[in-house]
Amino acid sequence: MNEEKYNDNLHKGSRFSTHQHARELRHAETETEKILWTFLRNRQLKGKKFRRQHAFAHYILDFYCHECKLAIELDGHGHTKKEQQQYDAARTNLLNEYGIKVIRFWNNEVLQEQEKVLERIRACLD
Repeated sequence: MNEEKYNDNLHKGSRFSTHQHARELRHAETETEKILWTFLRNRQLKGKKFRRQHAFAHYILDFYCHECKLAIELDGHGHTKKEQQQYDAARTNLLNEYGIKVIRFWNNEVLQEQEKVLERIRACLD
C-alpha cells in the first residue's frame, strides 16, 4: 500500500487544522490521559501500537489503534450533559461506519480501576 493511501485510511482526510489541534492536545494532556498512556505506549498491550490524540476525519480520538480499528475515549464530568452525550453518540456512529470500535471509560475508572480498564482494552485487541 502506498503511503498516501495508508495516511488516508489512517486519518480519513482530516484537515491540517485538526492535526494542529491534536498536537496541542498532546501537549496539554489530562492526568487521566497520562496514566492510561503509560500502559498503552510502546506496544505494551499485546504488541499493538496506539496513537494518542489522533486526528481522524474531523474528530480527534483520545487513543487509537489503527491495526485493530479501536478508539478509546476518556470521559469526564462534561460528558454527563445531554448535548455532549448526543454528540458522542453521533461521533461513535460515524466511527462505527468506518469499522472503528469505540470504547469509553469514565476518568474515575482509569484512576481507580486500572486493571479492569486494561482487561477491557485487551479483550478488544484480538
